[in-house]
Amino acid sequence: MRQQGWFVLVFGLLQQAQLVQEVPVAPVAPASVAPLRKLYMGRPIAPTMSWEGGPWLMRATREKEERCSELLAALDVKPGQIVCDFGCGNGFYTFPLARLVGAKGKVYATDIQPEMLELLKGEAKKHEGAGDIVVPVLCTETDPKLADASIDLALLVDVYHELSDPAAVLAALKKSLKPDGQLAIVEFRLEDPEVPIKLEHKMTKVQLVKELDANGYVVAREFDQLPWQHVVFFKAKPKEAETPASKPGSSKGLPSPPPSPPPSDRGERR
Repeated sequence: MRQQGWFVLVFGLLQQAQLVQEVPVAPVAPASVAPLRKLYMGRPIAPTMSWEGGPWLMRATREKEERCSELLAALDVKPGQIVCDFGCGNGFYTFPLARLVGAKGKVYATDIQPEMLELLKGEAKKHEGAGDIVVPVLCTETDPKLADASIDLALLVDVYHELSDPAAVLAALKKSLKPDGQLAIVEFRLEDPEVPIKLEHKMTKVQLVKELDANGYVVAREFDQLPWQHVVFFKAKPKEAETPASKPGSSKGLPSPPPSPPPSDRGERR
């Protein structure tokens, strides 16, 4: 009887195993692999912020958080000047710049996303006279589509770190600057862990100056009074002082950048 009982038990287990094998199982999808991020001089290039994030650019709290009015004052824009709002988005800075340059000036509002420029055109309807001053420009990832020696000031607010080909853009911008023209680059401070922005959308001042130096620029002046951002003004180096620029994806012959802070849960804003 004991042997018969063992036989029944083993037979039952075998039947259950067979039933399990016959049940169809959905195939497991392979784990998704994040695309490799392109490096520029040791720095991962951040993805471009989508036009769908336009409302965040226009948030009501932005002046309190970033003190944008102080940045505008620091730019020292004069009436009649020709300014480029590079990576203008939906025009948060474009229209204040238009008021500063006045009717005799121009603001070239450039962006690589046509949807952003459509949003900008919608915003323009809220600003009387802006249509005569603001010129929307659909640029490419390497060409800002600006005339040579035409720009007094090119403003890049939270844009430079997203350029897919910094060397090409910086070379084109340099050609577009007047002899005394300047770039004003504004970036969230990677050095400060309290700045509530994702790490990939922040830069150290050391890294920023190193990259611009490699592309034929020198620091003209700095403004360090904003709560979250660096503001560094650059002008073109004399031609004899220029050095070859690094290509994206390579850091050959260049010192390693300072280590980034460890990842944190902060910075879900962008």
